[in-house]
This record gives sequence, C-alpha cells and structure tokens, in this order.
Amino acid sequence: MRSLVAVWRLLRFALHALQGLLLIKLRFGSLKLAERQAHIQRWSAKLLKILGVQLATQGHSRPGAKLVVANHVSWLDIAALHALLPEARFVSKSDVRHWPVIGSMVEGVGTLFIERSSKRDALRVVHQMAEALKFGDTVAVFPEGTTGSGPELLPFHANLLQAAIATETPLQPLVLRWSEPGQRFSLAAQFIGETSLVQSLWAIASARGLSVQLKVLLPMATAHADRRALAAHLRDTIAQALADLD
Repeated sequence: MRSLVAVWRLLRFALHALQGLLLIKLRFGSLKLAERQAHIQRWSAKLLKILGVQLATQGHSRPGAKLVVANHVSWLDIAALHALLPEARFVSKSDVRHWPVIGSMVEGVGTLFIERSSKRDALRVVHQMAEALKFGDTVAVFPEGTTGSGPELLPFHANLLQAAIATETPLQPLVLRWSEPGQRFSLAAQFIGETSLVQSLWAIASARGLSVQLKVLLPMATAHADRRALAAHLRDTIAQALADLD
C-alpha cells in the first residue's frame, strides 16, 4: 500500500515539476517581480503537499534586504523556505544546476551557484551576494555547506557571511526540523552520504506523516562583526532553537 502511495506521489511530483519548468521557461520573463514570487510560493507549498509533507511555520522575517541563514537537512529545505520566503535567492552548490529538471528550475528563480571547493569562486559569489543585498534582495545560505543528519549541526562556514558584513545587512536566522511519527528526527528527509536524489525522493514519497517545522528567529546585526565569531554565534543560536523544538 505504501508503495502505491509513493508511486502516485511521484507521478504527481513529476507533473508538478514539469509545470514549474514550463512556467519558468515560457512566462517568468514577462511577469512582474511580485507575480513571480507569488508563483514560487504557491508552487513550493504545493510541492510539499504533493509529497505528503506538512509544513508548520512560526514567526515572521524582517522586511527588506537580509541574509537568511538556516540549518540544512534535505534538498526540500529550499521548497520549505520558499513557501515562507518566496523572495529568497539561494546560494547552492554548482552541481545542483545539472540535476534533471530541478537544476533548470532553481537556476530560473535566481539561484547563485558556487563551486565550494574553490576559494576564488567563493569570493566571486560573495561579491554577487553583496550586490544583491545592496539592491534590496533577500539572499539565503546554508552555512553548513552540505546537508546534515538533523540532530547535530555541522560546522558553520563563515566566508559567505562576509557579504552581509560588508553591506551591513542584517542576518535572519531560521531553524528547520524534520520529523516523522515515532522518530525524534526524520530519517526519510535525510539527504546524506551516498544517497542519490532518486533514493531520497522515494524515501520521502514513501514516508508516513512527514513534517517540517520552520521557526524564524530574531534578526542579527552585522555591522563591524567578525565573520568567524558571527558564524559560531549563529551556529549556537540555531542549535539551541533546534533543541527547543525537540
């Protein structure tokens, strides 16, 4: 029975992804910014619903330009955040650009891609982020640099925070917590190790009662901050919020 449910969800997911891709390729260029963001929000919320994921949010983000910083568990974290903050432009590892269908979609909504193994490329992306923040955009990063298991946070990399410090743009921390009935932290949502996108999709579509909580924390000032100290403080703050949601 669970397999039939998973297959049905994946068929709907494939159709929904195709509809999103066609929207971006054929219509996004002619839409106003507010209209594009409304489409992003609706599409992301429906994606979670199709896959059987219940989203619960708490708190509100600050208006205006900000650097959103969150912990990272699943590739679906982006959809969860876009369901709340459709204006966010994510910084993502460069290989996501080559994922079938999804890569074209995330590129189409303004994602900034980074080659994480290259310090020179990180500097390029920091400059792009700073320009976007000065323009008034919301930029979102996962400072762990990759997905973790959920309960324990990985070290936070500080380099991308420099864009907010250089422009004196506030940080907006958020915490994501994936859960399933009978589990402290969801195993189905984990996207770690050698797990492929196909394997992750099947695990999520097969899950029963999968949910993600998204809590918006208090914003932080960045003027004259030391980026390494700021990264450590952010990690402590998000870790404490994650524990409070447990």
